[in-house]
Amino acid sequence: MKVGTAVWSRSAEGSNMKIEVSDEIEAVCPSFVGGCVDVSVVNSAYSEALWKEIDAFGEHYRQTLTTETLKDMSGIAATRRVYRACGKDPSRYRPAAEALIRRMLQGKELYQINTLVDLVNLASIRFGYSIGGFDADTFVGDKLILGIGREGEPYEGIGRGNINIKGLPVYRDAKGGVGTPTSDNERTKIDLRTTHLVVLINGYDGNEEQVRANAEYVLELTRQFCQGTDGHYFIYR
Repeated sequence: MKVGTAVWSRSAEGSNMKIEVSDEIEAVCPSFVGGCVDVSVVNSAYSEALWKEIDAFGEHYRQTLTTETLKDMSGIAATRRVYRACGKDPSRYRPAAEALIRRMLQGKELYQINTLVDLVNLASIRFGYSIGGFDADTFVGDKLILGIGREGEPYEGIGRGNINIKGLPVYRDAKGGVGTPTSDNERTKIDLRTTHLVVLINGYDGNEEQVRANAEYVLELTRQFCQGTDGHYFIYR
């Protein structure tokens, strides 16, 4: 496995978290590059200014993309290829970035959850990467491992109930799955009490420059809309 040492501390354990990219992911995507954003935040129920930015991107995409051409976006295209390599149909289990932009193109409103979740969705829409946003204080253990979902593996998607993650890339902590490019887990979801945000950016297209730009954009959004402080990120492979 490839190992990236995270920079967020586990106060209860006095140790740093680590991220490992498993051999099975390397086999289907040797060019994978990930970005981990760590920032202290103050969440809120709604931000009008943030939604103006979200709506602006929706209008931009409706003028420049279709539900077919959006699949050509580098991050989306690469994630779909990895899904197929892992044995999953990307048209049935759509990567989150594709699903979000698709809703916009169909003239549907995005779900408004809370400011942190909404800004993570904006960051995903802006770059086309399916990214996971987590309450870092809910992780169990001292590492996350990116692997592939197994047959019968329990996983409760946010607002989706139990979903079949066999063949989906999945981050696991010591207790089990916490995030896939299709849906993150109820157990580690962001809510209004979240003060420690971790965002994982999945660059299956191997474009480190874009992954870094996405990470910096997340930090910018947290500073602008969630009083983000002590923010930083690192790259892992």
